Amino acid sequence: MSKTKRRALRHAGGWTCAAMLLLAMAACQRDAVDAALPPAEPVAAVQAMARAIADNDLVAYARLSVPPAQYTALDQAWSQGHSRWPLTELPLHDQLLPMLQALSADDGSQRLQRSFDRQLAGQTAAVRQAAQSMGLFGVQYLRHETSFTASQQAHYVQVVQTLAAWAADAPISDRARARASIAALTKAASATGFTDDAQLQQAGMAASLERLGPFLATLKTVLASYGLDLDASMRGIAGEVLSRQGDNALVRLQYPLAGETITLQIPLTRREGHWYLTRTLADTDALLRNARTAQAAVEAESVSAIALPVETGDDEKPAATP
Repeated sequence: MSKTKRRALRHAGGWTCAAMLLLAMAACQRDAVDAALPPAEPVAAVQAMARAIADNDLVAYARLSVPPAQYTALDQAWSQGHSRWPLTELPLHDQLLPMLQALSADDGSQRLQRSFDRQLAGQTAAVRQAAQSMGLFGVQYLRHETSFTASQQAHYVQVVQTLAAWAADAPISDRARARASIAALTKAASATGFTDDAQLQQAGMAASLERLGPFLATLKTVLASYGLDLDASMRGIAGEVLSRQGDNALVRLQYPLAGETITLQIPLTRREGHWYLTRTLADTDALLRNARTAQAAVEAESVSAIALPVETGDDEKPAATP
């Protein structure tokens, strides 16, 4: 593959990754009336979280994802520097700050436009081929990845194939559209005020999520201008309960994506009278255990430092006795 095609593949892939980032949140989410009180039925719980993302309300999304006491503990772990949940739920979450930093740079808009002009402007055929190649590569990767369940694998294959087909036909190489998109994204990224992790910690979890909400809205608007309406996907989630035993349920969901209907199955767990994604509960339980261990180590180190006697240098002599 030529260098030009490899570059086109990377940049066409960027749009697709952004779309998948949002879809991964939407595909397993929840229909909020009260952000602090998730619905008591499994499918409604999923729809509520999706509605929060469609409304760009990341705080509501976080509150709907875990029981209230766990939310409070996660907020504390964020302030102590031991957690960046729910941002860590996102695919490619480690690229969020670098992306915001690049977009927020003083010359970010100009550099991105120059890069687009060199690599993608007018390259409709190259972008189409790159999208198709990325779709084939993604499907092959997923089919050989052993860490996914059969249901997860089937869902991700559907998403990759659908997004690859969308990217192949989307006007990604349109220069005027790219200019407007870059301008909107750089403005929204700058408005967050985030370029490093220390700023996230200083702002705190709720304030950080509030400031990231408008950037999420802008990103979705940009994708919609290219024909990918993720809000329609999130608001269009429908489902049914396949099985329910005690505090465990398995649901089948369907949602629209780029003209296709995507299907997946996800397990939910009832805790404190409400339903949450089983995977999210397991992930946050583990995160909080690690956060408590890390904070205990920090506090023990602080106590040890305070308790250490002041060392006297070898060249110092005891004071003379009068």
